[in-house]
Formats: sequence, structure tokens, C-alpha cells
Amino acid sequence: MKRSLLPLLLALTLPCAPAIGSDNISKVNGSISAEAGQTYGNLETVNGGIKVAEGVTTGRIETVNGGIRVADRARTGGISTVNGSVRVGREVIASGGVDTVNGGIFLDRGTQIDGSLETVNGSIGLVETRVARGIETVNGDITVGVGSQVEGGIEVKKPNFNLSLTPGRKPRVIIGPNASVNGSLQFEREVTLYVHRTARIGSVTGAVAVPFDTDTAPQD
Repeated sequence: MKRSLLPLLLALTLPCAPAIGSDNISKVNGSISAEAGQTYGNLETVNGGIKVAEGVTTGRIETVNGGIRVADRARTGGISTVNGSVRVGREVIASGGVDTVNGGIFLDRGTQIDGSLETVNGSIGLVETRVARGIETVNGDITVGVGSQVEGGIEVKKPNFNLSLTPGRKPRVIIGPNASVNGSLQFEREVTLYVHRTARIGSVTGAVAVPFDTDTAPQD
């Protein structure tokens, strides 16, 4: 997982570090709230959550210890946290990817992510959303929900001792009704893969797809 938070940590812990620009918000301790109808640069904190209100335009959104919430119809750059979840509302456009280490990612209807989705220990869920550069996880469940489109495929990587918190758990990967994954599905570890009969997927390596035709996938 590519991370850009180390330069942020170094910059923010230096005394009197200047802001990158007048419309950027950078903190060490404390949450950030971007108010509705406003335009911002990058939003960055170390210990705190970040909330972006409806219709806000902002640059990159990053925190280390905290969750990120982006309301409907916002326009953002990449979205990143280490210890926290990411929840994105409807009709959001992010010009970069969305990633977290310990936390889940949920994207609501009409949202477009121009980068990839990445977690280590966290589930990923999409509803009628588009992801331009694939999905990657280690221990998380993945649900490509109804009407969603994923370009670039899906990869579930083999657990590593330094990364995995629950190495014995078998992730569930669900490709829902009328969803599509335009790229290969590669599994380096054992998963349970459910694919709706109306869904379209690329080649599968490391798993056997179980078809289903109900609104939701079977329970294990």
C-alpha cells in the first residue's frame, strides 16, 4: 500500500511549520470539519477525524488516527487514513484513491473514485459506484454491490505476519447484481467468492466462483 503520510508527520511535528497554502488545513492533534459550500485545499491531521460537508470541494484528505466522512456531492482528492474507517456519501467524485490500514471503506450510490481502493484489515463495500483502478485487501471482505463497476480487477493478498491481525479468517468476496469487474480476480489466500448470475467478471485465479441469483449472497 502506497502511503504519503510520513512527510506529513515530519512536517507537522516541526515547530512553526508553515502551511502549504492559505486554504490548506494541517494539524497534529484535533479533528477537521470542512463546511458546506466552501472550497479548501488539502485537509491533513495526525490525531483526529475529518468531516467533509455536502457539496464541499477539497484537495487531498489524510489522517493517521481517525475516521473520514465525506458527505454527498463533494469533490475531493485522494482519501487516506491508517487507523479509521472511510465513509463516502452519494455522487462524490474523488480524483485519487481511497485507502486505510485498520478500517473499512464504504461508498454510496453515484460515487466515482478515480484511483484504487485499498485496505489491510477492513471491509470494502460499494453501492452503484465506479472505481477506476481496482480493489486490494488482505483480510477484508469485499462487496461490489448492485450496479457497481470496478476497472482494474480485484486482488486479495496473502497475509503477512507484520500486517495481518486475523490471519486465520477467510474473507468473503461478493459481486452483486448487475455489477462488473473489468479485470482479473486474483486471490493469494483462501476466500469465499460469490458472483451473481447477472454480474460480469474477468478471469479468476485462486478461488472458485459460487453463483447466486437472490438479492443478497448466501450466508456462510
